[in-house]
Amino acid sequence: MEMDHAAAEKARWRFSDGGVTDLLQARSLHGTADINKRVQFHSSLVQRLALEKEMEGHLGCVNAIAWNSKGSLLLSGSDDTRIGIWSYANRELLHDIDTGHSANIFCTKFVPETSDEVIVSGAGDAEVRVFNLSRLSGKRPVEISMEPSAVYQCHSRRIKKLAVEIGNPNIVWSASEDGTLRQHDFRECSSCPRARSTNQECRNVLLDLRWGAKKSLADIPRQPLALKSCDISTVRPHQLLVGGSDAFARLYDRRMLPPLSTCQTKKEPPPCIKMFCPMHLADTRKSNLHLTHVAFSPNGKEVLLSYSGEHVYLFDVDLENTSSVRYTADDVQEQLCLPPFNKEPAKLISKQQKFPVNRASRNVCRVDTFKKLMQVATKSLEMGTNLMLGVEACSTILQAVDHNIDDNMKHDCLCTRAGLYLKRRWKNDVYMAIRDCNSARCIDSRSFQAHLYMAEALLQLGRLKEASEYVDALNTIVPPYSQSVKQVENIKEQLFAAELEKNKKDQVGNTNTDARHGRLRSLSDLLFRSDASGSSSQEGREDSDYDDEMELDFETSASGDESRDSDPGFVRGSLSLRFHRRDSQTDEHSGENGSAESTQNGDSAYQPEVAVDMKQRYVAHCNVGTDIKQASFLGEQGEFIASGSDDGRWFIWEKRTGRLIKMLAGDGAVVNCIQSHPYDCAVATSGIDNTIKLWTPDANATSMIAGPEIDVSSVIENNQRKLSRNREILLLREKEGNAWKVTSSKR
Repeated sequence: MEMDHAAAEKARWRFSDGGVTDLLQARSLHGTADINKRVQFHSSLVQRLALEKEMEGHLGCVNAIAWNSKGSLLLSGSDDTRIGIWSYANRELLHDIDTGHSANIFCTKFVPETSDEVIVSGAGDAEVRVFNLSRLSGKRPVEISMEPSAVYQCHSRRIKKLAVEIGNPNIVWSASEDGTLRQHDFRECSSCPRARSTNQECRNVLLDLRWGAKKSLADIPRQPLALKSCDISTVRPHQLLVGGSDAFARLYDRRMLPPLSTCQTKKEPPPCIKMFCPMHLADTRKSNLHLTHVAFSPNGKEVLLSYSGEHVYLFDVDLENTSSVRYTADDVQEQLCLPPFNKEPAKLISKQQKFPVNRASRNVCRVDTFKKLMQVATKSLEMGTNLMLGVEACSTILQAVDHNIDDNMKHDCLCTRAGLYLKRRWKNDVYMAIRDCNSARCIDSRSFQAHLYMAEALLQLGRLKEASEYVDALNTIVPPYSQSVKQVENIKEQLFAAELEKNKKDQVGNTNTDARHGRLRSLSDLLFRSDASGSSSQEGREDSDYDDEMELDFETSASGDESRDSDPGFVRGSLSLRFHRRDSQTDEHSGENGSAESTQNGDSAYQPEVAVDMKQRYVAHCNVGTDIKQASFLGEQGEFIASGSDDGRWFIWEKRTGRLIKMLAGDGAVVNCIQSHPYDCAVATSGIDNTIKLWTPDANATSMIAGPEIDVSSVIENNQRKLSRNREILLLREKEGNAWKVTSSKR
């Protein structure tokens, strides 16, 4: 009943795109180009998305889907090593192509300007294969077996992503877990020697990042960056975005990169023009934190990052006239430890937007709406219920298009949202609370609520010294109200209890540490370890790690011959474990194709890098089970964000506010891929199931939930619990009575 009330309350909130009838009327008066883009994924249509068609044809998980430029065809790649070409008009399989790959297909694309006759695929066998359908004579059958027109075997590990450039029919780019991004020009060759062969001299390496990964912004890159995703801007095709096995997405200008090279010598990574990472993730040093997907917005001005074990984040590419912040490694700790009564450093807020209030033009109705939203948020905080609703109410006010709020309301809204974050305690909510507290203190440097919540946030992080400083500051600014005094006394009691607990752990810490390092750790210890750091906070547990690192790899069988298996419900495969020292400068790629070109001589001259901080976060899904999980902009305007999830659902948020507006049941296990139609309000999704789902608006689908009715809060809470587990390596799910296995490195 409570959730029904929350959903009804939320349904009355207006979207920034206005009424669809107004847009349709404007189209008749002012033309169609821009109006059609705005209508395509209008909020009234997105809210009514429902499953229209489940398209069958594959025999394995569908790991890749892509539309052609006209939207008439959909391409898919699967664990069954086959490519499907589907008709959008008829919603049926046109062609089923036997690719000849020997492992799962992870990516596939139509090559531009080829009349959709040339397609390309990348797979777990480290091969890129190109197929030219125009070579087929006569009527094309549904099942096609043909030789590829080109086979590139120069990668040494799985290929996770392909990229093409609009208007370029001759080149495709491939991103691989071997740490290289290669440029394949169809005009130069149609094949190349297999990786590690004695005669391999493929001069097609555009980016060599085998010495490009790092665990924090301050680190010198020393580790191999296993690439998971890449994208080329459709607006500025010289811009190339890559993401992989660390927390940082890198933006390159292809015009500034060195000439194509071979992989015989490992080189120092070229400098990127921008680096993107949420500030609170820039110094985590967690070996399992990595990106699964990176994408440009349709207008090329924003990028979207999806993290394994984390949330989805939005960033600005063009930093002029935006609220985005650039930061260095020093700023990360500075933001966490700003002393009481201090404002945020000027260098971090120099480009933050100011919100002048024009009282003469203030929309009274709009202000009244904001006040009602504040009432919703305040009630959620006081009652401790519907916390997500309260957070979204505050975000709707703070991200208002007209910024029609004064400093007092903005301050109160920031503090209220900080309190909601701290009470909700979803993953990294505590860092979002700190951001809000710092912003509130820019408005009022002696804000009682901002200092109170800052003390509580630092206490949750286990930073007892800094929390104590804020508690001392609270004594000087506490209002003479019984409730405020009680809040201060409560935080003092929590701090005292935390210090006692820390002292107890410190007394036995050395003994436990010696015992832990003095015994042989089992596989169970490594997969599901307990914390020995002494921190009582969840964030502290997540940041701790062993001195040894483990890489787990699970490869499934792609042969399809599973009849001899005693339990056909289980995915067959092989499990391999590799152990590395954390501080070792060597890696599995060293000596792979020759000697490594040393970067140690430049260590003393290394310049700390600058990163761009997030501007919005999208929370509700769970991404720990696969590393091909996508987050996508919907439509030509890109005003909505969508992501798949490990619970078999996919979620849609309003881009500007981060407000969750739709939850759809899209798979029996995991939704990995989400691709919106180029021109229609239609979305294709795929995942562990063997089918592709097509979603279109349905007049009867007015609920926030598309699929079996379920409590939204319980679904999201369950997803957040999964994200917060220490090291979730193996996921076991029941799928219609049959068990399936998947690991974080399978996909």
